[in-house]
Amino acid sequence: MLRGRVAIVLRHPACDARASAIPSLTSTITPGGAASSGRARHRAAESSGDTTNARAATPESADAAQLHAGPRRGGLLRRLGWWIADYAYALRWQARALWDRSGPRDFLSGSGCPVVVIPGVYEPWRFMLPLIRRLHRDGHPVHVLDPLRSNRVPVVEGARIVDDYLAAAGLADVVLLAHSKGGLIGKHVMAFGRQAERVRGMVAVAAPFGGSRYARYLLGRTLRAFSPVDPTIVLLAEAPDANSRIVSVYARFDPHIPEGSELAGARNVPVDTGGHFRILDNVKTVAAVREAADHGWGAPGCSAPGGTCGGADEQQCRSVRGEPRGSQRADGAGGGAPRDPSG
Repeated sequence: MLRGRVAIVLRHPACDARASAIPSLTSTITPGGAASSGRARHRAAESSGDTTNARAATPESADAAQLHAGPRRGGLLRRLGWWIADYAYALRWQARALWDRSGPRDFLSGSGCPVVVIPGVYEPWRFMLPLIRRLHRDGHPVHVLDPLRSNRVPVVEGARIVDDYLAAAGLADVVLLAHSKGGLIGKHVMAFGRQAERVRGMVAVAAPFGGSRYARYLLGRTLRAFSPVDPTIVLLAEAPDANSRIVSVYARFDPHIPEGSELAGARNVPVDTGGHFRILDNVKTVAAVREAADHGWGAPGCSAPGGTCGGADEQQCRSVRGEPRGSQRADGAGGGAPRDPSG
């Protein structure tokens, strides 16, 4: 495909003079490349009766075919393997989410910076339990959004739910942890939300910031809303100011987002694997999430879980940790578990 496109440029009338000056280049990159020039040599050899040279000039020999087909075949098999593993991961964690009895209040304790989790479409918050438990073990209070359910609401409505939660919980300097569609909701909060100032930054995993061209072929408005021309996708693309506070983590091959998740102005973290779901459990993803929660965007008093807080800064640090002002820690220095807005 690339060779054909370059050849078209060289054959444009404005480029004819330059093309004629470099015949060796044009003969190499014409559509069909080596195959085209090889066939010409083959025909010339046949017309002269030189069958030996005719066989040697034939590009479709078994060795050449194997050479050209091998990498493509290997790449397709690798992607197929990634695809199968990806859906196996998704099915496993969807099943576990159905049976897990963890509750929204189970992860609210901790003295680190508060983390708010926004799952992807058709995903309950328990789908992200591996990362939730990891961050909670690290000392972060982790907030999940039960009202999102399986996140089938429009992006704007999902952003309103997050907005309301941030205000009700009294959180500040929050790190959003989002997967897929959750990244669109998180960016909408950061760019247009009433509580945008409460958000320090976001780690978005496999988020379709530019949409997905597959969306137009899918059934239902829930999935077609990921089209690159959807008004919300376009609106978010035209709001780049929030990008500098986003860490975008994505696989080199995402079967759902062929455009990829690279975001201009953000810190982009490509992962050398394939998948849309299983990347949540990738070592590089976990490291990026922990780094952002522990050190990202330079929040005062949040440089590490249980970071130094005291004196005049104590009230500010309580807010950073998601703790209500005026509360007391067990050691008398102030603090305590953050509020649960669900009561």
